[in-house]
Amino acid sequence: MAQSLSKILLHLVFSTKNHEPWIIPEIRPALHAYLAGTVRALNAEAYRVGGVADHVHLACTLPRTMPVSKLLEEIKKSSSAWMKQQHPTCHGFTWQAGYGAFSLGQSQLDVLIAYIDKQEEHHRRRTFKEEFVEFLKRYGIDYDERYVWD
Repeated sequence: MAQSLSKILLHLVFSTKNHEPWIIPEIRPALHAYLAGTVRALNAEAYRVGGVADHVHLACTLPRTMPVSKLLEEIKKSSSAWMKQQHPTCHGFTWQAGYGAFSLGQSQLDVLIAYIDKQEEHHRRRTFKEEFVEFLKRYGIDYDERYVWD
């Protein structure tokens, strides 16, 4: 095969530093659009971006020539700088140091998109920490509670 082809679907999740509610409703749609644009600028497909005041979810592909860690580094670095320029109250904005990156199959993409679309409703019943621990358990990821949160 002369050509290198791939389609790796990801569910990315990351929070604001200390889960502070930085992502106010007035900024949220623009931030989600900015995150999608950043993903596309990195040669990946952004299927959906959503979240609430303290975290975001992205359904996207992994660029063929980029590791997951570099993708997250670029997304978070760019969007952090953008957030600081959006509102006077966001001058001290920062993302948490870590992230969650979970793989999925093509048949699971529509379910993930629906899940991301219902973040506001979902988080009326469950905290980000409860949600994230559920993902870690669902994917069989061993973790140490002392190092998951910053």
